[in-house]
Amino acid sequence: MRFSPLLSAFLLLAGCAGDLQIDKSYSSRGQDSREQFIVLHYTSTDLPRSLELLTRSDEVSSHYLIGDSPATVYQLIDETRRAWHAGDSEWNGRTWLNSSSIGIELVNRGYIQTGQGRLWYPFSEKQIDALIVLLKDIMQRHGLKPGAIVGHSDIAPQRKVDPGPLFPWKRLADAGLIPWPDAHAVSAWRMRFAARLPDIAWFQNQLGRFGYKVPRHGVLDQETRNVIAAFQMRYRPALFNGEPDAETAALLAVLNNDKS
Repeated sequence: MRFSPLLSAFLLLAGCAGDLQIDKSYSSRGQDSREQFIVLHYTSTDLPRSLELLTRSDEVSSHYLIGDSPATVYQLIDETRRAWHAGDSEWNGRTWLNSSSIGIELVNRGYIQTGQGRLWYPFSEKQIDALIVLLKDIMQRHGLKPGAIVGHSDIAPQRKVDPGPLFPWKRLADAGLIPWPDAHAVSAWRMRFAARLPDIAWFQNQLGRFGYKVPRHGVLDQETRNVIAAFQMRYRPALFNGEPDAETAALLAVLNNDKS
């Protein structure tokens, strides 16, 4: 049987591909996990609706979902694949974090708007217990260090507020998962800053050092306030009004000094 030159070339290439041998006896030292961050979210709705949104939509998805009652952990996407959870985002200079992060959604209604402001919904103890076990497992497998865990509000402070001010970041710190400032050091810095508060450029620089995308023009605009509020929700959730004050400055100073 005779074949055309084009078909003969195709069959030859197909045969070569089928015979491909890959030697895996060498390994480069210069490598780490593609996953550099873990991003925490709340779903703003109940479990059935959360599962529907995260499994049937082409626009939003997440690697994991943790129910509220019971605190079941659902894996919706393999960690080797990209999920659509972070969107337009930035942390430590890295942008569009879908490609370098694992997304975890927690079933939580977020907040409702009332005449007295936003009423936030708490997370269940068992839900956070399950989250901590999951986080430890992910961080161990990917070789991630404390500080790799961020909230959606950290990486997109101009448009997101989840996981919100009732998310217990201190519990993650107590489990060794995120850095937490020493209370005595914060108190000492707060007294210093109460006498003389740094200017806005200082706050912007410190927030940028910590990881946030923030303006560097020295003006207290709404964008800067949103970033301050995101930081406060994480480390000073009792008051997250976006105002640069002595306690916020002290928290930033201690955390960034610990990073040095």
